[in-house]
Amino acid sequence: MPATPRILAFAGSARRESFNKKFLAVAVAVAREAGAEVTLLDLNDLPMPLYHGDLEDASGLPENARKLVALIAQHDALLVASPEYNTMITPLLKNTIDWCSVADENPFTGKVAAVISASPGAFGGIRSMHMAQQLLLKLGCHVVSGQCALPAANKAFDADGRLLDARADKSVRALVQQLVATAARFRA
Repeated sequence: MPATPRILAFAGSARRESFNKKFLAVAVAVAREAGAEVTLLDLNDLPMPLYHGDLEDASGLPENARKLVALIAQHDALLVASPEYNTMITPLLKNTIDWCSVADENPFTGKVAAVISASPGAFGGIRSMHMAQQLLLKLGCHVVSGQCALPAANKAFDADGRLLDARADKSVRALVQQLVATAARFRA
Protein backbone atom coordinates (compact mmCIF):
# COMPACT_ATOMS: atom_id res chain seq x y z
CA MET A 1 0.00 0.00 0.00
CA PRO A 2 1.48 3.38 -0.97
CA ALA A 3 2.40 5.83 1.76
CA THR A 4 -0.11 8.58 2.50
CA PRO A 5 1.45 11.86 1.37
CA ARG A 6 1.06 14.95 3.53
CA ILE A 7 0.37 18.13 1.57
CA LEU A 8 0.49 21.72 2.80
CA ALA A 9 -1.86 23.91 0.75
CA PHE A 10 -2.06 27.70 0.72
CA ALA A 11 -2.98 30.59 -1.56
CA GLY A 12 -0.89 33.70 -2.06
CA SER A 13 -3.90 35.92 -1.51
CA ALA A 14 -5.12 37.71 1.60
CA ARG A 15 -8.59 38.42 0.16
CA ARG A 16 -11.47 36.72 1.97
CA GLU A 17 -13.32 36.04 -1.31
CA SER A 18 -10.20 35.21 -3.32
CA PHE A 19 -10.77 33.23 -6.51
CA ASN A 20 -7.50 31.46 -5.80
CA LYS A 21 -8.71 30.37 -2.37
CA LYS A 22 -11.87 29.01 -4.00
CA PHE A 23 -9.82 27.20 -6.64
CA LEU A 24 -7.49 25.89 -3.94
CA ALA A 25 -10.49 24.51 -2.03
CA VAL A 26 -11.45 22.50 -5.13
CA ALA A 27 -7.86 21.22 -5.47
CA VAL A 28 -7.69 20.30 -1.77
CA ALA A 29 -10.88 18.25 -2.10
CA VAL A 30 -9.36 16.41 -5.07
CA ALA A 31 -6.16 15.72 -3.11
CA ARG A 32 -8.14 14.30 -0.21
CA GLU A 33 -10.19 12.14 -2.59
CA ALA A 34 -6.90 10.86 -4.01
CA GLY A 35 -5.80 9.74 -0.54
CA ALA A 36 -3.62 12.62 0.64
CA GLU A 37 -3.67 14.16 4.08
CA VAL A 38 -3.98 17.92 3.46
CA THR A 39 -3.35 20.85 5.77
CA LEU A 40 -5.08 23.94 4.40
CA LEU A 41 -3.36 27.11 5.59
CA ASP A 42 -4.57 30.70 5.29
CA LEU A 43 -1.52 32.99 5.14
CA ASN A 44 -3.59 35.63 7.00
CA ASP A 45 -3.04 33.43 10.07
CA LEU A 46 0.76 33.85 9.83
CA PRO A 47 1.41 37.53 9.04
CA MET A 48 5.03 38.49 8.44
CA PRO A 49 6.79 41.80 7.98
CA LEU A 50 8.10 42.73 4.57
CA TYR A 51 11.39 40.89 4.07
CA HIS A 52 14.34 43.13 4.79
CA GLY A 53 17.92 41.94 5.20
CA ASP A 54 18.64 44.37 8.01
CA LEU A 55 15.54 43.18 9.88
CA GLU A 56 16.68 39.60 9.41
CA ASP A 57 20.17 40.49 10.73
CA ALA A 58 18.75 42.35 13.73
CA SER A 59 15.91 40.02 14.72
CA GLY A 60 16.35 36.77 12.83
CA LEU A 61 13.45 34.85 11.36
CA PRO A 62 10.05 36.16 12.50
CA GLU A 63 8.07 33.77 14.71
CA ASN A 64 5.43 33.20 12.02
CA ALA A 65 8.11 32.39 9.46
CA ARG A 66 9.54 29.81 11.89
CA LYS A 67 6.04 28.33 12.28
CA LEU A 68 5.60 28.10 8.51
CA VAL A 69 9.06 26.58 8.03
CA ALA A 70 8.13 23.90 10.60
CA LEU A 71 4.84 23.24 8.78
CA ILE A 72 6.62 22.88 5.45
CA ALA A 73 9.10 20.46 7.05
CA GLN A 74 6.22 18.31 8.36
CA HIS A 75 4.74 17.86 4.87
CA ASP A 76 5.88 15.98 1.79
CA ALA A 77 4.41 18.37 -0.74
CA LEU A 78 3.10 21.85 -1.37
CA LEU A 79 -0.03 22.85 -3.24
CA VAL A 80 0.14 26.57 -3.97
CA ALA A 81 -2.49 28.80 -5.55
CA SER A 82 -0.70 31.76 -7.11
CA PRO A 83 -2.83 34.81 -7.86
CA GLU A 84 -1.62 37.26 -10.48
CA TYR A 85 -1.10 40.96 -9.77
CA ASN A 86 0.04 42.94 -12.83
CA THR A 87 1.32 39.72 -14.49
CA MET A 88 3.43 38.82 -11.43
CA ILE A 89 3.13 36.70 -8.30
CA THR A 90 1.61 38.51 -5.37
CA PRO A 91 3.76 40.37 -2.83
CA LEU A 92 2.24 38.14 -0.13
CA LEU A 93 3.37 34.94 -1.83
CA LYS A 94 6.83 36.27 -2.66
CA ASN A 95 7.35 37.65 0.86
CA THR A 96 6.22 34.40 2.45
CA ILE A 97 8.56 32.32 0.31
CA ASP A 98 11.44 34.77 0.80
CA TRP A 99 11.21 34.61 4.60
CA CYS A 100 11.04 30.80 4.59
CA SER A 101 13.96 30.51 2.18
CA VAL A 102 16.36 32.22 4.60
CA ALA A 103 15.79 29.71 7.41
CA ASP A 104 18.88 27.86 8.64
CA GLU A 105 17.82 24.91 6.48
CA ASN A 106 15.92 25.56 3.26
CA PRO A 107 12.52 23.91 3.91
CA PHE A 108 11.73 23.66 0.20
CA THR A 109 14.58 21.30 -0.72
CA GLY A 110 13.21 17.95 -1.85
CA LYS A 111 9.53 18.87 -1.52
CA VAL A 112 7.13 18.02 -4.31
CA ALA A 113 5.08 21.03 -5.41
CA ALA A 114 2.22 21.93 -7.70
CA VAL A 115 1.02 25.41 -8.53
CA ILE A 116 -2.44 26.44 -9.71
CA SER A 117 -3.76 29.88 -10.54
CA ALA A 118 -7.09 31.58 -11.09
CA SER A 119 -7.86 35.01 -12.49
CA PRO A 120 -10.85 36.88 -13.88
CA GLY A 121 -8.66 37.57 -16.93
CA ALA A 122 -8.37 35.52 -20.09
CA PHE A 123 -5.03 33.96 -19.16
CA GLY A 124 -6.16 32.60 -15.79
CA GLY A 125 -3.04 33.76 -13.98
CA ILE A 126 -0.75 31.58 -16.05
CA ARG A 127 2.10 34.11 -15.90
CA SER A 128 2.18 34.15 -12.10
CA MET A 129 1.77 30.38 -12.05
CA HIS A 130 4.90 29.98 -14.17
CA MET A 131 6.82 32.44 -11.99
CA ALA A 132 5.82 30.59 -8.82
CA GLN A 133 6.82 27.26 -10.41
CA GLN A 134 10.22 28.69 -11.35
CA LEU A 135 10.76 30.12 -7.88
CA LEU A 136 9.89 26.83 -6.15
CA LEU A 137 12.08 24.91 -8.60
CA LYS A 138 14.99 27.27 -7.90
CA LEU A 139 14.52 26.70 -4.16
CA GLY A 140 14.82 22.93 -4.57
CA CYS A 141 11.26 21.69 -5.04
CA HIS A 142 10.36 18.98 -7.50
CA VAL A 143 7.60 20.83 -9.37
CA VAL A 144 5.17 18.47 -11.07
CA SER A 145 4.81 19.13 -14.76
CA GLY A 146 1.65 20.52 -16.22
CA GLN A 147 -0.27 23.67 -15.75
CA CYS A 148 -3.62 24.43 -14.27
CA ALA A 149 -4.87 27.98 -14.78
CA LEU A 150 -8.48 29.06 -14.42
CA PRO A 151 -9.50 31.99 -16.65
CA ALA A 152 -12.73 33.95 -16.04
CA ALA A 153 -12.56 32.84 -12.42
CA ASN A 154 -15.22 35.36 -11.49
CA LYS A 155 -17.70 33.18 -13.43
CA ALA A 156 -16.13 29.76 -12.79
CA PHE A 157 -17.83 28.61 -9.55
CA ASP A 158 -21.36 27.68 -8.59
CA ALA A 159 -22.92 28.83 -5.30
CA ASP A 160 -21.34 25.85 -3.50
CA GLY A 161 -17.83 26.57 -4.79
CA ARG A 162 -17.77 23.81 -7.41
CA LEU A 163 -16.29 24.43 -10.83
CA LEU A 164 -18.88 24.94 -13.56
CA ASP A 165 -16.60 23.98 -16.45
CA ALA A 166 -15.85 20.27 -16.95
CA ARG A 167 -12.51 21.01 -18.64
CA ALA A 168 -11.36 23.11 -15.68
CA ASP A 169 -12.39 20.33 -13.31
CA LYS A 170 -10.53 17.75 -15.40
CA SER A 171 -7.41 19.96 -15.46
CA VAL A 172 -7.26 20.48 -11.69
CA ARG A 173 -7.96 16.79 -11.08
CA ALA A 174 -5.12 15.71 -13.38
CA LEU A 175 -2.55 18.04 -11.81
CA VAL A 176 -3.52 17.30 -8.21
CA GLN A 177 -3.64 13.55 -8.77
CA GLN A 178 -0.15 13.80 -10.26
CA LEU A 179 0.99 15.75 -7.19
CA VAL A 180 -0.45 13.13 -4.82
CA ALA A 181 1.04 10.22 -6.78
CA THR A 182 4.47 11.87 -7.02
CA ALA A 183 4.50 12.79 -3.33
CA ALA A 184 3.52 9.23 -2.42
CA ARG A 185 6.41 7.85 -4.51
CA PHE A 186 8.87 10.27 -2.88
CA ARG A 187 7.55 9.33 0.58
CA ALA A 188 7.78 5.55 0.02
